[in-house]
Amino acid sequence: MPTDLRVRPVPRRTAFAATLALAVGAFGIGTGEFAIMGLLPDAARDLSVTTPEAGHLISAYAFGVVVGAPVIAILSAKLARRTLLLSLMLAFALANLASAFAPGYASMTLVRFVAGLPHGAYFGVAALVAASMAGPARRAQAVGYVTLGLTVATLVGTPVTAALGQFFGWRSMFVLCGAIGAMAMLLLWVLVPADKPQEGASALRELGAFGRRQVWLTLLLAAVGFGGMFSVFSYIASTATVVAGMPVDFVPVILAIFGTGMVAGNIIGSWLADRSLMGTLAGMLIFNIVNLAIFAMTAQSPTMLGICVFFVGFGVAVGPAVQTRLMDVAGDAQTLAAASMHSAFNCANALGAWLGGVAISLGYGYASTGWVGAALGVVGLGVFALSWLDDQRSAAARREDACACA
Repeated sequence: MPTDLRVRPVPRRTAFAATLALAVGAFGIGTGEFAIMGLLPDAARDLSVTTPEAGHLISAYAFGVVVGAPVIAILSAKLARRTLLLSLMLAFALANLASAFAPGYASMTLVRFVAGLPHGAYFGVAALVAASMAGPARRAQAVGYVTLGLTVATLVGTPVTAALGQFFGWRSMFVLCGAIGAMAMLLLWVLVPADKPQEGASALRELGAFGRRQVWLTLLLAAVGFGGMFSVFSYIASTATVVAGMPVDFVPVILAIFGTGMVAGNIIGSWLADRSLMGTLAGMLIFNIVNLAIFAMTAQSPTMLGICVFFVGFGVAVGPAVQTRLMDVAGDAQTLAAASMHSAFNCANALGAWLGGVAISLGYGYASTGWVGAALGVVGLGVFALSWLDDQRSAAARREDACACA
Protein backbone atom coordinates (compact mmCIF):
# COMPACT_ATOMS: atom_id res chain seq x y z
CA MET A 1 0.00 0.00 0.00
CA PRO A 2 1.98 3.03 -1.24
CA THR A 3 2.31 6.11 0.89
CA ASP A 4 3.73 9.50 0.04
CA LEU A 5 4.84 11.47 3.07
CA ARG A 6 6.10 14.91 2.21
CA VAL A 7 4.22 16.20 5.25
CA ARG A 8 5.71 14.75 8.40
CA PRO A 9 3.36 13.03 10.88
CA VAL A 10 1.60 15.71 12.89
CA PRO A 11 -0.61 15.77 16.01
CA ARG A 12 -4.28 14.99 15.36
CA ARG A 13 -5.38 18.55 16.20
CA THR A 14 -2.89 20.01 13.71
CA ALA A 15 -3.98 17.52 11.06
CA PHE A 16 -7.63 18.45 11.63
CA ALA A 17 -6.92 22.18 11.28
CA ALA A 18 -4.85 21.65 8.14
CA THR A 19 -7.52 19.44 6.58
CA LEU A 20 -10.11 22.10 7.37
CA ALA A 21 -8.03 24.69 5.53
CA LEU A 22 -7.68 22.33 2.56
CA ALA A 23 -11.45 21.80 2.59
CA VAL A 24 -12.12 25.56 2.53
CA GLY A 25 -10.06 25.78 -0.65
CA ALA A 26 -12.07 22.89 -2.05
CA PHE A 27 -15.27 24.72 -1.08
CA GLY A 28 -14.21 27.79 -3.05
CA ILE A 29 -13.25 25.77 -6.11
CA GLY A 30 -16.45 23.73 -5.95
CA THR A 31 -18.56 26.86 -5.70
CA GLY A 32 -16.75 28.36 -8.68
CA GLU A 33 -17.25 25.24 -10.76
CA PHE A 34 -20.89 24.45 -10.00
CA ALA A 35 -22.52 27.84 -9.36
CA ILE A 36 -22.87 28.69 -13.05
CA MET A 37 -24.96 25.56 -13.61
CA GLY A 38 -27.82 27.03 -11.61
CA LEU A 39 -27.57 30.31 -13.50
CA LEU A 40 -27.00 28.92 -16.97
CA PRO A 41 -30.24 30.36 -18.43
CA ASP A 42 -29.31 33.81 -17.05
CA ALA A 43 -25.82 33.56 -18.53
CA ALA A 44 -27.26 32.50 -21.88
CA ARG A 45 -29.58 35.50 -22.03
CA ASP A 46 -26.88 37.98 -21.04
CA LEU A 47 -24.37 36.55 -23.52
CA SER A 48 -27.00 36.25 -26.30
CA VAL A 49 -26.55 32.50 -26.82
CA THR A 50 -28.74 29.42 -26.34
CA THR A 51 -28.69 27.44 -23.10
CA PRO A 52 -26.83 24.49 -24.70
CA GLU A 53 -24.27 26.98 -26.07
CA ALA A 54 -23.90 28.51 -22.61
CA GLY A 55 -23.21 24.96 -21.43
CA HIS A 56 -19.92 25.26 -23.32
CA LEU A 57 -18.73 27.57 -20.51
CA ILE A 58 -18.92 24.51 -18.26
CA SER A 59 -17.04 22.46 -20.80
CA ALA A 60 -14.37 25.17 -21.18
CA TYR A 61 -13.74 25.17 -17.42
CA ALA A 62 -13.60 21.38 -17.43
CA PHE A 63 -11.13 21.42 -20.33
CA GLY A 64 -8.95 23.80 -18.31
CA VAL A 65 -8.92 21.26 -15.49
CA VAL A 66 -8.05 18.45 -17.90
CA VAL A 67 -5.10 20.40 -19.31
CA GLY A 68 -3.95 22.09 -16.12
CA ALA A 69 -3.89 19.13 -13.73
CA PRO A 70 -1.19 17.00 -15.40
CA VAL A 71 0.83 19.95 -16.73
CA ILE A 72 1.02 21.68 -13.34
CA ALA A 73 1.72 18.38 -11.55
CA ILE A 74 4.66 17.68 -13.85
CA LEU A 75 6.12 21.21 -13.83
CA SER A 76 5.78 21.54 -10.03
CA ALA A 77 7.22 18.14 -9.08
CA LYS A 78 10.12 19.72 -7.17
CA LEU A 79 8.02 22.30 -5.29
CA ALA A 80 7.01 22.03 -1.66
CA ARG A 81 3.33 21.14 -1.62
CA ARG A 82 2.31 23.97 0.70
CA THR A 83 3.90 26.48 -1.68
CA LEU A 84 2.12 24.86 -4.62
CA LEU A 85 -1.25 24.93 -2.84
CA LEU A 86 -0.89 28.65 -2.09
CA SER A 87 0.06 29.43 -5.69
CA LEU A 88 -2.88 27.46 -7.07
CA MET A 89 -5.36 29.19 -4.78
CA LEU A 90 -4.02 32.60 -5.80
CA ALA A 91 -4.50 31.71 -9.46
CA PHE A 92 -8.04 30.49 -8.73
CA ALA A 93 -8.99 33.74 -6.96
CA LEU A 94 -7.63 35.97 -9.73
CA ALA A 95 -9.24 33.96 -12.53
CA ASN A 96 -12.67 34.18 -10.92
CA LEU A 97 -12.38 37.92 -10.49
CA ALA A 98 -11.47 38.13 -14.18
CA SER A 99 -14.56 36.04 -15.00
CA ALA A 100 -16.76 38.67 -13.39
CA PHE A 101 -15.63 41.26 -15.95
CA ALA A 102 -15.31 39.20 -19.16
CA PRO A 103 -17.35 41.24 -21.67
CA GLY A 104 -18.66 38.62 -24.13
CA TYR A 105 -19.18 34.94 -24.86
CA ALA A 106 -15.75 34.35 -26.43
CA SER A 107 -13.81 36.11 -23.66
CA MET A 108 -15.92 34.41 -20.99
CA THR A 109 -15.20 31.02 -22.54
CA LEU A 110 -11.47 31.76 -22.55
CA VAL A 111 -11.34 33.01 -18.97
CA ARG A 112 -13.36 30.01 -17.74
CA PHE A 113 -10.74 27.77 -19.35
CA VAL A 114 -8.02 29.67 -17.46
CA ALA A 115 -10.02 29.43 -14.21
CA GLY A 116 -10.06 25.65 -14.55
CA LEU A 117 -6.28 25.27 -14.85
CA PRO A 118 -5.43 25.18 -11.09
CA HIS A 119 -8.45 23.05 -10.11
CA GLY A 120 -7.18 19.50 -10.58
CA ALA A 121 -3.69 20.09 -9.23
CA TYR A 122 -5.15 21.68 -6.08
CA PHE A 123 -7.45 18.77 -5.34
CA GLY A 124 -4.78 16.19 -6.13
CA VAL A 125 -2.13 17.76 -3.92
CA ALA A 126 -4.64 18.53 -1.14
CA ALA A 127 -5.76 14.88 -1.12
CA LEU A 128 -2.16 13.65 -0.86
CA VAL A 129 -1.36 16.04 1.99
CA ALA A 130 -4.50 15.04 3.92
CA ALA A 131 -3.93 11.32 3.34
CA SER A 132 -0.30 11.53 4.48
CA MET A 133 -1.39 13.11 7.77
CA ALA A 134 -4.18 10.56 8.35
CA GLY A 135 -2.20 7.36 7.80
CA PRO A 136 -2.93 4.27 5.65
CA ALA A 137 -5.99 3.03 7.55
CA ARG A 138 -7.97 6.27 7.07
CA ARG A 139 -6.71 7.48 3.69
CA ALA A 140 -10.09 7.45 1.95
CA GLN A 141 -11.76 9.28 4.82
CA ALA A 142 -9.03 11.94 4.79
CA VAL A 143 -9.55 12.38 1.05
CA GLY A 144 -13.28 12.52 1.74
CA TYR A 145 -12.84 15.29 4.31
CA VAL A 146 -11.06 17.44 1.72
CA THR A 147 -13.67 16.60 -0.90
CA LEU A 148 -16.33 17.46 1.67
CA GLY A 149 -15.50 21.10 0.92
CA LEU A 150 -16.51 20.44 -2.68
CA THR A 151 -19.75 18.74 -1.68
CA VAL A 152 -20.64 21.39 0.88
CA ALA A 153 -20.15 23.87 -1.95
CA THR A 154 -23.01 22.21 -3.80
CA LEU A 155 -25.17 22.31 -0.66
CA VAL A 156 -24.37 25.84 0.51
CA GLY A 157 -22.12 27.69 -1.93
CA THR A 158 -23.97 26.86 -5.15
CA PRO A 159 -27.53 27.60 -3.95
CA VAL A 160 -26.40 30.78 -2.17
CA THR A 161 -24.51 32.07 -5.19
CA ALA A 162 -27.43 31.12 -7.44
CA ALA A 163 -29.80 33.11 -5.23
CA LEU A 164 -27.40 36.06 -5.07
CA GLY A 165 -26.88 35.79 -8.81
CA GLN A 166 -30.60 36.11 -9.44
CA PHE A 167 -30.66 39.24 -7.26
CA PHE A 168 -27.36 40.97 -8.10
CA GLY A 169 -26.74 39.45 -11.53
CA TRP A 170 -25.12 36.14 -12.45
CA ARG A 171 -21.60 37.63 -12.71
CA SER A 172 -21.60 38.51 -8.99
CA MET A 173 -21.04 34.84 -8.15
CA PHE A 174 -17.51 35.06 -9.53
CA VAL A 175 -16.66 37.95 -7.20
CA LEU A 176 -17.80 35.85 -4.25
CA CYS A 177 -15.70 32.91 -5.44
CA GLY A 178 -12.64 35.14 -5.68
CA ALA A 179 -13.20 36.30 -2.09
CA ILE A 180 -13.48 32.70 -0.87
CA GLY A 181 -10.22 31.92 -2.66
CA ALA A 182 -8.46 34.77 -0.85
CA MET A 183 -9.74 33.52 2.52
CA ALA A 184 -8.58 29.98 1.70
CA MET A 185 -5.08 31.29 0.92
CA LEU A 186 -4.87 32.82 4.39
CA LEU A 187 -6.01 29.60 6.08
CA LEU A 188 -3.56 27.49 4.06
CA TRP A 189 -0.72 29.83 4.99
CA VAL A 190 -1.52 29.65 8.71
CA LEU A 191 -2.72 26.06 9.21
CA VAL A 192 -1.00 23.72 6.73
CA PRO A 193 2.37 22.48 8.05
CA ALA A 194 5.46 23.50 6.11
CA ASP A 195 7.03 20.73 4.04
CA LYS A 196 9.98 20.10 1.75
CA PRO A 197 10.09 18.74 -1.80
CA GLN A 198 10.31 14.96 -1.86
CA GLU A 199 13.80 13.57 -2.40
CA GLY A 200 14.28 12.43 -5.98
CA ALA A 201 11.13 14.17 -7.20
CA SER A 202 11.23 15.06 -10.89
CA ALA A 203 8.99 15.59 -13.88
CA LEU A 204 10.28 12.34 -15.39
CA ARG A 205 9.34 10.32 -12.31
CA GLU A 206 5.86 11.80 -12.26
CA LEU A 207 5.42 10.93 -15.93
CA GLY A 208 5.98 7.32 -14.91
CA ALA A 209 2.35 7.24 -13.78
CA PHE A 210 1.28 7.19 -17.42
CA GLY A 211 3.25 4.01 -17.99
CA ARG A 212 0.97 2.07 -15.62
CA ARG A 213 -2.03 0.32 -17.16
CA GLN A 214 -4.10 0.43 -13.97
CA VAL A 215 -3.65 4.21 -13.73
CA TRP A 216 -5.15 4.61 -17.21
CA LEU A 217 -8.04 2.23 -16.44
CA THR A 218 -8.84 4.07 -13.20
CA LEU A 219 -8.74 7.46 -14.92
CA LEU A 220 -10.96 6.17 -17.72
CA LEU A 221 -13.42 4.80 -15.17
CA ALA A 222 -13.64 8.24 -13.56
CA ALA A 223 -13.95 10.03 -16.92
CA VAL A 224 -17.03 8.05 -17.98
CA GLY A 225 -18.37 6.93 -14.60
CA PHE A 226 -18.89 10.50 -13.36
CA GLY A 227 -20.31 11.71 -16.67
CA GLY A 228 -23.89 10.83 -15.81
CA MET A 229 -23.95 13.19 -12.85
CA PHE A 230 -22.85 16.12 -15.00
CA SER A 231 -25.15 15.22 -17.86
CA VAL A 232 -28.10 15.68 -15.51
CA PHE A 233 -26.81 18.45 -13.25
CA SER A 234 -25.59 20.74 -16.04
CA TYR A 235 -29.19 21.24 -17.19
CA ILE A 236 -31.01 20.71 -13.90
CA ALA A 237 -32.38 24.28 -13.75
CA SER A 238 -34.12 23.86 -17.11
CA THR A 239 -35.24 20.31 -16.28
CA ALA A 240 -36.87 21.54 -13.07
CA THR A 241 -38.66 24.47 -14.70
CA VAL A 242 -39.48 23.09 -18.17
CA VAL A 243 -40.06 19.38 -17.51
CA ALA A 244 -41.28 19.31 -13.91
CA GLY A 245 -43.04 22.70 -14.18
CA MET A 246 -41.44 24.09 -11.03
CA PRO A 247 -41.17 27.88 -10.46
CA VAL A 248 -37.73 29.35 -11.09
CA ASP A 249 -37.59 30.31 -7.39
CA PHE A 250 -37.34 26.59 -6.60
CA VAL A 251 -34.08 26.14 -8.53
CA PRO A 252 -31.92 26.95 -5.45
CA VAL A 253 -33.94 24.33 -3.53
CA ILE A 254 -33.17 21.70 -6.17
CA LEU A 255 -29.49 22.66 -6.03
CA ALA A 256 -29.55 22.30 -2.24
CA ILE A 257 -31.12 18.84 -2.56
CA PHE A 258 -28.34 17.84 -4.96
CA GLY A 259 -25.74 19.21 -2.55
CA THR A 260 -27.27 17.33 0.39
CA GLY A 261 -26.95 14.12 -1.62
CA MET A 262 -23.31 14.90 -2.40
CA VAL A 263 -22.46 15.53 1.25
CA ALA A 264 -24.12 12.27 2.32
CA GLY A 265 -22.47 10.36 -0.52
CA ASN A 266 -19.04 11.77 0.22
CA ILE A 267 -19.18 10.86 3.93
CA ILE A 268 -20.65 7.38 3.41
CA GLY A 269 -18.58 6.63 0.32
CA SER A 270 -15.25 7.47 1.98
CA TRP A 271 -16.17 5.31 5.00
CA LEU A 272 -17.07 2.40 2.73
CA ALA A 273 -13.93 2.80 0.62
CA ASP A 274 -11.68 2.30 3.66
CA ARG A 275 -13.44 -1.05 4.16
CA SER A 276 -13.96 -2.33 0.60
CA LEU A 277 -12.39 -0.21 -2.10
CA MET A 278 -13.32 -2.26 -5.16
CA GLY A 279 -16.72 -3.18 -3.74
CA THR A 280 -17.54 0.51 -3.28
CA LEU A 281 -16.54 1.28 -6.86
CA ALA A 282 -18.67 -1.49 -8.37
CA GLY A 283 -21.66 -0.92 -6.11
CA MET A 284 -21.84 2.81 -6.74
CA LEU A 285 -21.53 2.45 -10.51
CA ILE A 286 -24.51 0.09 -10.55
CA PHE A 287 -26.45 2.36 -8.19
CA ASN A 288 -25.87 5.37 -10.45
CA ILE A 289 -27.04 3.53 -13.58
CA VAL A 290 -30.35 2.56 -11.95
CA ASN A 291 -30.99 6.01 -10.47
CA LEU A 292 -30.25 7.89 -13.70
CA ALA A 293 -32.64 5.66 -15.63
CA ILE A 294 -35.36 6.34 -13.05
CA PHE A 295 -34.64 10.07 -13.36
CA ALA A 296 -35.18 9.93 -17.12
CA MET A 297 -38.55 8.20 -16.69
CA THR A 298 -39.94 10.31 -13.82
CA ALA A 299 -38.47 13.84 -14.24
CA GLN A 300 -41.91 15.30 -14.96
CA SER A 301 -42.87 14.68 -11.31
CA PRO A 302 -41.47 17.36 -8.94
CA THR A 303 -41.38 14.83 -6.09
CA MET A 304 -39.53 12.17 -8.08
CA LEU A 305 -37.24 14.83 -9.54
CA GLY A 306 -36.23 15.88 -6.03
CA ILE A 307 -35.62 12.27 -4.92
CA CYS A 308 -33.59 11.38 -7.99
CA VAL A 309 -31.56 14.60 -7.82
CA PHE A 310 -30.62 13.72 -4.22
CA PHE A 311 -29.35 10.33 -5.36
CA VAL A 312 -27.61 11.78 -8.41
CA GLY A 313 -25.63 13.88 -5.92
CA PHE A 314 -25.12 10.84 -3.69
CA GLY A 315 -23.31 9.20 -6.61
CA VAL A 316 -20.22 11.26 -5.75
CA ALA A 317 -19.62 8.53 -3.14
CA VAL A 318 -17.45 6.86 -5.76
CA GLY A 319 -15.00 9.82 -5.70
CA PRO A 320 -12.90 9.02 -2.59
CA ALA A 321 -12.69 5.39 -3.75
CA VAL A 322 -11.32 6.42 -7.16
CA GLN A 323 -8.80 8.81 -5.59
CA THR A 324 -7.62 6.14 -3.15
CA ARG A 325 -7.42 3.56 -5.94
CA LEU A 326 -5.07 5.88 -7.81
CA MET A 327 -2.84 6.13 -4.73
CA ASP A 328 -2.60 2.34 -4.74
CA VAL A 329 -1.73 1.94 -8.42
CA ALA A 330 0.45 5.03 -9.05
CA GLY A 331 3.62 3.84 -7.33
CA ASP A 332 6.01 6.78 -6.79
CA ALA A 333 4.21 9.08 -9.27
CA GLN A 334 1.63 10.15 -6.71
CA THR A 335 1.23 13.84 -7.58
CA LEU A 336 0.52 13.37 -11.26
CA ALA A 337 -1.85 10.48 -10.64
CA ALA A 338 -3.75 12.34 -7.91
CA ALA A 339 -4.05 15.52 -9.99
CA SER A 340 -5.05 13.55 -13.07
CA MET A 341 -8.01 12.17 -11.16
CA HIS A 342 -9.53 15.63 -11.44
CA SER A 343 -8.66 15.82 -15.11
CA ALA A 344 -10.70 12.65 -15.49
CA PHE A 345 -13.44 14.06 -13.27
CA ASN A 346 -13.70 17.11 -15.49
CA CYS A 347 -13.50 15.04 -18.66
CA ALA A 348 -16.68 13.59 -17.20
CA ASN A 349 -17.95 17.14 -16.64
CA ALA A 350 -17.22 18.15 -20.24
CA LEU A 351 -18.44 14.85 -21.70
CA GLY A 352 -21.64 14.79 -19.67
CA ALA A 353 -22.51 18.43 -20.36
CA TRP A 354 -21.75 18.02 -24.08
CA LEU A 355 -23.66 14.76 -24.59
CA GLY A 356 -26.56 16.08 -22.54
CA GLY A 357 -26.64 19.20 -24.72
CA VAL A 358 -26.55 17.05 -27.87
CA ALA A 359 -29.53 15.01 -26.67
CA ILE A 360 -31.46 18.19 -25.88
CA SER A 361 -30.56 19.83 -29.20
CA LEU A 362 -31.75 16.72 -31.07
CA GLY A 363 -35.18 17.21 -29.53
CA TYR A 364 -35.18 14.44 -26.92
CA GLY A 365 -35.86 16.90 -24.08
CA TYR A 366 -34.11 17.73 -20.84
CA ALA A 367 -35.14 14.46 -19.16
CA SER A 368 -33.12 12.54 -21.77
CA THR A 369 -29.96 13.60 -19.91
CA GLY A 370 -30.79 10.78 -17.49
CA TRP A 371 -30.56 8.19 -20.28
CA VAL A 372 -27.27 9.74 -21.41
CA GLY A 373 -25.97 9.41 -17.86
CA ALA A 374 -27.12 5.81 -17.51
CA ALA A 375 -25.36 4.88 -20.76
CA LEU A 376 -22.14 6.48 -19.52
CA GLY A 377 -22.49 4.52 -16.27
CA VAL A 378 -22.73 1.26 -18.21
CA VAL A 379 -19.50 2.11 -20.02
CA GLY A 380 -17.87 2.94 -16.67
CA LEU A 381 -18.96 -0.41 -15.26
CA GLY A 382 -17.34 -2.11 -18.24
CA VAL A 383 -14.06 -0.27 -17.57
CA PHE A 384 -14.23 -1.35 -13.92
CA ALA A 385 -14.65 -4.98 -15.03
CA LEU A 386 -11.54 -4.70 -17.22
CA SER A 387 -9.57 -3.21 -14.33
CA TRP A 388 -10.68 -5.94 -11.94
CA LEU A 389 -9.85 -8.71 -14.40
CA ASP A 390 -6.42 -7.18 -15.01
CA ASP A 391 -5.84 -7.14 -11.24
CA GLN A 392 -6.81 -10.80 -11.00
CA ARG A 393 -4.44 -11.78 -13.81
CA SER A 394 -1.59 -9.82 -12.22
CA ALA A 395 -2.24 -11.41 -8.82
CA ALA A 396 -2.28 -14.89 -10.40
CA ALA A 397 1.01 -14.19 -12.17
CA ARG A 398 2.61 -13.07 -8.90
CA ARG A 399 1.44 -16.27 -7.18
CA GLU A 400 2.90 -18.39 -9.97
CA ASP A 401 6.22 -16.53 -9.72
CA ALA A 402 6.27 -17.04 -5.96
CA CYS A 403 5.61 -20.77 -6.36
CA ALA A 404 8.34 -21.07 -8.98
CA CYS A 405 10.85 -19.34 -6.74
CA ALA A 406 9.93 -21.63 -3.82
